[in-house]
Amino acid sequence: MSVAPAHRLALIGGGFSTDTDGLLDDWALSHARASRPKVCFVPTASGDAPAYVEQFFTAFRPRTCEPSVLPLFRRELDDDALRTFLLSQDVVYVGGGNTVNLLAVWRAHGVDRLLREAYERGTLLCGISAGANCWAEGSHTDSFGPLTFLPDGLGLLPGSVCPHYASEPGRRSSYQEAVATGSLPAGWAVEDGTGALFTDGLLTEAVTRTPEARLHHVRAGGSGHRRVREQAVPCRLLVHGCD
Repeated sequence: MSVAPAHRLALIGGGFSTDTDGLLDDWALSHARASRPKVCFVPTASGDAPAYVEQFFTAFRPRTCEPSVLPLFRRELDDDALRTFLLSQDVVYVGGGNTVNLLAVWRAHGVDRLLREAYERGTLLCGISAGANCWAEGSHTDSFGPLTFLPDGLGLLPGSVCPHYASEPGRRSSYQEAVATGSLPAGWAVEDGTGALFTDGLLTEAVTRTPEARLHHVRAGGSGHRRVREQAVPCRLLVHGCD
């Protein structure tokens, strides 16, 4: 009797593009289904920025994995080859940038449907910033310039996501306002330095690379003048040599 694969997503508050210790990326890879996983970087949100792609390869080539990249602004694969390529990956790692543009380009190329199929088959989907926003029902974004809410996403993760929760001015108050007014559903506020693993839509692990960084669950409601409840989630501290 076959066992259905676990459906897993990871939100990463950092990784190779901002951190030098590699702890969050190693943590994400530790949840891949293979000991030498195929890891595909998807830099759509940055417009397939060459420097970003090279940064990924510099970080992942020395690791025990098979790194690759999926460019879409100069697409090289036809529909059948694209499906075969994505479904062969153990990890799909989505980079940061513009969430709105990312979703539009994915839908134009059918990548949104293929990622959903890969997720159902057990591929670990993960990413930073826009690459974290995209998996949820909605997100907090600066895709339009000013910080605002985006009631759009792939919907693989119930609720909403807010990246850079403590590091960018206005993020915390703006996201809380969106949740308080119902513009966004309750969700997960990711501070830089943290990681969150979801299995079948439920939080199953929260980690941090620094003692100060936290993951928060934010939902509407509260006592007195408060219109939201913000709950810090206990995070396991990552250290070198441990997943």
